[in-house]
This record gives sequence, C-alpha cells and structure tokens, in this order.
Amino acid sequence: MIEFKLPSLGSDMDDGKLIAWHVRPGDAVKKGQVIAVVDTSKAAIDIECWHDGVVHELITELGQTIPVGTVMARLLAPGEAAPVGAAPTSRQRVSPAARQRAAELGLDLAHVVGTGPQGAIGLEDVERAAAPAPKPAASAVSAASTPADRAAEMRKSIAAAMGRSKREIPHYYLSETVPMGRALEWLRTANAQRPVTTRLLPAVLLLKAVALAVRDCPEMNGLFVDGAFTPAAAAHIGVAISLRQGGLAAPALHDAGSKGLDELMRDLADLVKRCRAGSLRSSEMSDPTITVTNLGDQGVESVFGVIYPPQVALVGFGRVTERPWAEAGRVTVMPALTASLSADHRVSDGHRGALFLARLRDLLQRPEEL
Repeated sequence: MIEFKLPSLGSDMDDGKLIAWHVRPGDAVKKGQVIAVVDTSKAAIDIECWHDGVVHELITELGQTIPVGTVMARLLAPGEAAPVGAAPTSRQRVSPAARQRAAELGLDLAHVVGTGPQGAIGLEDVERAAAPAPKPAASAVSAASTPADRAAEMRKSIAAAMGRSKREIPHYYLSETVPMGRALEWLRTANAQRPVTTRLLPAVLLLKAVALAVRDCPEMNGLFVDGAFTPAAAAHIGVAISLRQGGLAAPALHDAGSKGLDELMRDLADLVKRCRAGSLRSSEMSDPTITVTNLGDQGVESVFGVIYPPQVALVGFGRVTERPWAEAGRVTVMPALTASLSADHRVSDGHRGALFLARLRDLLQRPEEL
C-alpha cells in the first residue's frame, strides 16, 4: 500500500487546505499526474502523484487543513490486491440522497469524487460536482480570507523561512561585474529576426548561464538536508517572481541547462503567468535546487539575497548600466551588470564561489553558445 502524503512545497509551508480531488477510489493514476489541489499561503498548487497505482482510499476531506506529511490518500501499487475485508474500489458507495439528487440532475456518478469514508459519495459531493465553478487552481483565495489576509499570511511564511535561513545557514557573499556588451548585441541581432511574440529577454541568457555554470561548480546546486549536502543531477532553477498581491514565490524552471533559449523563454513566460494566476504544480514548488533573483527591472544595481533552505546558493542580478571599461589598453563605455552570489559556507568556500562567478561571467561573453 502506497501512502500519498501532503508534500512540503518549501521551508515556508507548514500546512495546506485541500480544495479539490481530481481522482476517486478505483482510478488508475500515473506518476506525475495531478490528483489534488491544495491551497497554501502563496497559491493553489496542483499536487502531483509520485507513483503509478490505483486509488484505494481518499482520506483528506475537501476543506480540511492538514500539516505537511499527513497521509491524504492510499494507493495500491501496480499488481497489488486490495486488503482482505477492504471495501472494493471498483464499486463506489453512494448515499441514497446523493443517488436521487444525481438522477434529478442527470449527473453521471462516475464523474463525481466522493469525500466520505473510503471515498463514499454524499449529497454534498453531488451538489459540488453539478455546480458551475471556476477551475480550482484559480480559486487560490478561500472564501474566508481577503487579499489582505492572504498577503499577511504570506509575509509570515516568508519571514519564518528567511529567519530560519539566517539562523542556520552561514552565508558568504561575493559579487562580480559582468560586461554585457557582447550578450546584448547578440540578443539584438537574434531578436531582429524574430516575431515580437518569440523574442528573447536578457533574463533568459542569465538563467541559462547560471544553469551551465553550476555544472563546473556543483557545490552551488543541490540541497543540504539532515547535516549533509546532496548535489542535484540537473539545474532546477527557482525563479523569484513578485506576486500581484504582494510577496513572492520561486517556482522551478526544470532542467534549465538542457533547454535551448527558445524553449527556456517559453517556459519562463508560462511559469510567470501561472505563478501570478495562482496555478502552479507541486513539483515546481518543491524541486528548485538553486534560486535566481533578478531585480534589474526594478532599477536595483545589485542584490545580495538570503538563501532559501534547503538550497545552498542564490544568484542575484542587478540592472545593466553603462560603465567605464578598460580593455586592450583602451577605456571605453560598456554596458555591465553586477552578478552576486549568496552561498552556504557549510558546503563551499569563497574560492569555489569565485570560480562560479568567473564561469558565469565567461559564459555571458559567448552568448551564441548558450
């Protein structure tokens, strides 16, 4: 029997409120399939299943708030038989009132998710299934909360995570001035040949460069858990995104190092749009292995961020400004930005951090190779 538990979607999440089930007992599910929607302080998150199997029992009821790690459902592994004496999952239990109401509405009970014991369908389940409603992921704010309440709750969550980070992680900070003349000129030329809708933003070059730089400095890309560091197999970059109601989230761009710039641009635009609409997947919240924050658009020259545990590094980018630049014995004016690194001294030291920033700077001098 597989126990499906509410996953941790970041160190600032302690609990979540179930607002939708997308499966019912007897349904076959695949790894990566969205099976539930949980409301957190930041958004309504689509929760994915991490196993193949068959839903045996739904435990958490709609509207219930549960701590991280709580068993929400039980699944039968592929080929596993239901326990002796357990209610069969192929035949749904339905209350008489629910059956009568479904008949009145012309509603197929096969499409109703039961929230009673062992997934039994009650009258409320039928009424909920019949009622026209917006997509669950868009209803990130519960009826009992206001935008101000939600913003205050998010600030409390962020404060808890950042407080923990500063108490537990021995940060060190480095910065490097990165000339951006070649990168911006290459970007102008590339975008001149593209429709407006497919043009690349400078942020995509920065994200791809970070994803490639950590290959040479794996100490920057991974998680520190239970006193030990585990390097990540791929760069799942957490992109810091400001939210309209205040606060921020940093969902993952998965495996950014293996994607071309066009694909990365599409994924970034989609991620920002869904994040601000409150429609993210649990893997996007739980998977980041290094975070990037870019405050250049806000006019900030440099940023030294706080590491988001259990990650061990955060990269910051400021705005591009024209600066005097000495090169080949000549002083010119060069567009440049400040790249910063906040890193965990338990995992790396300043020497390795400096190598990482140097690698990042060098990659941005060869944009055609990104």
